[in-house]
Amino acid sequence: MSSSLVAYDDSDSEAEAEKTELPNTSSRQTSLPSSSVDHVQYFAPGSLGTKSTYEMQPAESTDSSGTSTVCEDPPEHYAQNNNTDLTSPYCRRAYSGHTALCMSYMNYEQTSSSSTNSVNGISQKRIHKDSTSAIKGIRPYIPKRLRQENSRMPEKKESDQRDSSDCDVKLGISGEQTLRRISELIKPYLGSKYKVTEVPKSLIFYMSKHSGPVNEIQWCPVREQSHMLLSASMDKTIKVWDAVDIGCCLKTYSCHSCAVRAARWSSCGRRILSGGFDSMVHLTDVETGKQIFSSKNEFRISALKFHPTEPNTFICGGFSPEVKAWDIRTSKVLRVYKAAIQQTLDILFLPEAREFLTSTDAVSRDSADRTIIAWDFQSAAKISNQIFHERYTCPSLTLHPEESVFVAQTNGNYMALFSAQRPYRINKKKRYEGHKVEGFAVGCEFSPDGTLLVTGSSDGKVFFYNYHTARIIRTLSAHKEACVSAIFHPVLPSLLATCDWAGEIKIWQ
Repeated sequence: MSSSLVAYDDSDSEAEAEKTELPNTSSRQTSLPSSSVDHVQYFAPGSLGTKSTYEMQPAESTDSSGTSTVCEDPPEHYAQNNNTDLTSPYCRRAYSGHTALCMSYMNYEQTSSSSTNSVNGISQKRIHKDSTSAIKGIRPYIPKRLRQENSRMPEKKESDQRDSSDCDVKLGISGEQTLRRISELIKPYLGSKYKVTEVPKSLIFYMSKHSGPVNEIQWCPVREQSHMLLSASMDKTIKVWDAVDIGCCLKTYSCHSCAVRAARWSSCGRRILSGGFDSMVHLTDVETGKQIFSSKNEFRISALKFHPTEPNTFICGGFSPEVKAWDIRTSKVLRVYKAAIQQTLDILFLPEAREFLTSTDAVSRDSADRTIIAWDFQSAAKISNQIFHERYTCPSLTLHPEESVFVAQTNGNYMALFSAQRPYRINKKKRYEGHKVEGFAVGCEFSPDGTLLVTGSSDGKVFFYNYHTARIIRTLSAHKEACVSAIFHPVLPSLLATCDWAGEIKIWQ
């Protein structure tokens, strides 16, 4: 065993081999291609509106391998961990400079080992072990199974980089200013009660970043951050807008492979729940864009709602006779609500959140049972399916902010008023009609003070109804295509957001 440390007289060939091989190593190190310098777009955690670009290239201060890495941390953290080992979890990708150095070292290693092979096999292994530990920056041996697993990681990381690169960010506005700041227009109204709603008349912002129809829009439920507007589109994307101050898209999330049918803010305003025709449900962090929760379903998603009092629970429905309640913490299904239907169109929680309603497509010639179904949330029992008796489907439901009533949008070109208490009787004296639905998923909503009822129309107009008299107060020619959603701002009085089937979003006041 000690023979491996003895220097023999015929070891000149080894020294010559070292002199012959080492210049090639240095030449390969100095002749690294300029393409190894990679421009990286970095979005820092908490940065929604900023896109910072910095370069990372081989330097003498990193390590002897000259490896260029893309780190998940900000540049400040990268500078502090400049001398980390190559097996560090912060490293993502090694470029061609490292490959060239490894090849040159392997040639040098083979040459040195062949000269001492005549001594014995044990000394050769020992020299290899000692030389590996002596030279810094050399990767340790990785088993084949781990190499195969690691080979699949770059594809996933490249797809994550593509998702982040698709984000539309307003330059010059940092994410902290955009997400956590309070709009100067909203500040005066935070400490006061909501005033009387007036009908909007003038157009403030026109936003058309979506390349497909917009299915749903929603203001952020956090009052201090209610300048942000969420939109879900058939172009497979979800966008967050600053719809109060600048009217620009802040960020785009491309986590779905098919059309996004529904998207909802969480109660804290930091997460977005989305579902689409790819049968996937994603819970996305607003600041980082990472998926906190993902689930594959057996059906395409068309309706999503968070539980009003349990923020870690949501309900999803779609092209299936089942409606599922999920727990985000355990990623498991809590309860399944089954009915003899084919599709769930909308979901609405009633006051106190003990019961909820689902509107379905179950309409037959002689009866209209199961069009609206009431469920007990805890027991998954069906309370009633004899609520709406007319032969029209109801694409959307909305709850009154103060009174215990709800409104159902129907394909009969009118909205029906119901009691939110059992047995959920229809009010036959009030019917809000004049607009057109014609098969579109046209939404309806009350103003925050409950005095107005607003709805879109298939002809692109927006209709404002008086809640108490059911009369049309005003008609607004908002869009050329079908207007599928119109919602009031929760803080600013008389501020309205509308979207249409052409992918346009407009803000009115």
